[in-house]
Amino acid sequence: MILLVDKIEKSFGARTLFSGATLQINAGERYALVGPNGAGKTTLLKIIMGIDSPDAGSITFAKDANVGYLEQETKLASDTTIIQEVMDAAIEIKSMGERAEELQLKIAEAGESVDVPRALLDEYGHVQDRFERLGGYELESNARQILAGLGFKPSDFDQPCSEFSGGWQMRIALAKLFLRHPDVLLLDEPTNHLDLESVQWLRGFISAYEGAVLIVSHDRAFMDACVDHVAALENRRITTYTGNYSSYLKQREDNLEQMRAKRAAQEREIAHMQVFVDKFRYKPTKAAQAQERMRRIEQIKSELVILPEGHKHVHFKFPDPPRSGDMVIKLEGLTKRFGSKTLYENADLTLYRGDRVALVGPNGAGKSTLLKLLLGKEAPSEGTRELGVNVGVAYYAQHQLEGLNEANTVLQEIDSVAPTWTVPQQRSLLGAFLFAGDDVDKRVGVLSGGERARLALAKMLVAPEALLCLDEPTNHLDIDSVDMLEEALKNFPGTIVLISHDEHLVRSVANRVVDIRDGKMTVYDGDYEYYLFKREDLAQRAAAAAAANTPGPSAPAKSAVAERSADAAPAVREGKKTKEQKRAEAAARAELNRRLKGTKDRLKKVEAALEVKRARYDELMALMASEELYADQDKFNEALAEYNALKQELPGLEDEWLELSTTIEEETARGLA
Repeated sequence: MILLVDKIEKSFGARTLFSGATLQINAGERYALVGPNGAGKTTLLKIIMGIDSPDAGSITFAKDANVGYLEQETKLASDTTIIQEVMDAAIEIKSMGERAEELQLKIAEAGESVDVPRALLDEYGHVQDRFERLGGYELESNARQILAGLGFKPSDFDQPCSEFSGGWQMRIALAKLFLRHPDVLLLDEPTNHLDLESVQWLRGFISAYEGAVLIVSHDRAFMDACVDHVAALENRRITTYTGNYSSYLKQREDNLEQMRAKRAAQEREIAHMQVFVDKFRYKPTKAAQAQERMRRIEQIKSELVILPEGHKHVHFKFPDPPRSGDMVIKLEGLTKRFGSKTLYENADLTLYRGDRVALVGPNGAGKSTLLKLLLGKEAPSEGTRELGVNVGVAYYAQHQLEGLNEANTVLQEIDSVAPTWTVPQQRSLLGAFLFAGDDVDKRVGVLSGGERARLALAKMLVAPEALLCLDEPTNHLDIDSVDMLEEALKNFPGTIVLISHDEHLVRSVANRVVDIRDGKMTVYDGDYEYYLFKREDLAQRAAAAAAANTPGPSAPAKSAVAERSADAAPAVREGKKTKEQKRAEAAARAELNRRLKGTKDRLKKVEAALEVKRARYDELMALMASEELYADQDKFNEALAEYNALKQELPGLEDEWLELSTTIEEETARGLA
């Protein structure tokens, strides 16, 4: 045991967050802390850290355990350079090194006169071992590796912390924490302000972390990749599950089924006995039996299974944007420079109605700049921007939160952008963004970061434009809110351009990917999985080409030996193969299968998708020929939007199928030649 949360209770006024909540974390275990919005996840982290105090219960750490905590928000005003700021955080490691030097000196002095005390040697061994294990000798090297993994360039390392924005300062705080290498790591939304590539690095770091970890996150893919336990805050208690987040969801549903069945059985038994009590309570010959059943009813009620609060799943159909032309926006010959730095040069990009585009690439490559170029907020250095017919643009980024009126209530803020809506309509919209009941009367000034983010998104989607540009819309949202946003974006009939570190959201929403890196913009006409497949395929081809063009130093000599061996070898009858030939061919086939595995897997997925989408396309063709559909304008518009989306998707899938099939045929022929 490295951390024990024992029977914690905490209330705020009449609202109880925890009642007898218990959690034990052992060394090396990695927990995700999950629960519905407002369950108290951040409060629990603060209680563990001693920032907040429980009403009852206790927090216990293992002896000498040190703890690190990353809050959702941080601010570094320091003029110290980044590298120095991060290295200065490793106080425990540095003091350990100093103690090791002191002990080494004492041992050396004692060795000259008398035998060295055993306790001195033991302490030195313990301190020295821990100093080495925590990377004491490679402190600066480790600091640089961590900063690079979090997206900082080497040229940034000597810049003052105060020059970096809030998102980058969060990364500095993360780097300080990771370099300290605490025994217990508490992280509150660590993926906020990271790009996809930094999130992938963070996954690997957490997965290999030797200490215990407790993470609050809304990123499902991240939790699936790096946690091995889940602690769920439900009904004011903590229930623990073994496995990652997806495993937790399955186990939770299985548990819920059992709990519902048991609850139903208890309610049936109560109802059955209540009938007897009501009928015979006042009959002298049956009174004793009725009393016994009444006692049994009270006992069952005291043992009644309490079902966890259901997750909020509110469905809301957002208004359609104004109908635009097929072409939504076109960038031609696009070049963008900042001083001597060129982000992209002579790039072309055309987006169509129904496109849901994810912008990916390393931090600083120019994703947010491209978003601003699409919006017209940034002018290109060269090239043209052309908007399609009837195309308006809407933009969501973290700074949109600053545009909220602090004095307004949530309802008044929505009314400012939807004055023609009725109050029930406005409440229905706010309910979709998880503002229920009295929440709509809260002042904006008292809202949390997540609540403000949801309100700003709601304002934008009240009257959406044909082109939505979203920069990290999931920051500060919980999983229920992300689910709601995901559903809204998937059903949005306009065009979306999205930057997000949330891989689950990108996988669910995007049907095109634009990769920006090394001064180039590459468009992938497929979903995120297709993008990953193509990136890996291109990397493998580049590696194979590099290997083919780099002969070994002894290649000429080997060739000569091979030629002499071939001349000297006895002739083998045609049609009969030696064991060596058979082994070589088997090895070649195995290598070919290994190399083509990803291509074949992708081909199967494309074939399956084509089958489903072609069938649906034919179904829609038949459906739109019926007079009944024309009579229902809403259903007709939905069918037409789906038909147009499929009409754009199918050619891309068919082209990909042909490309994959050709690749497999050519590689197979080449490999077996």
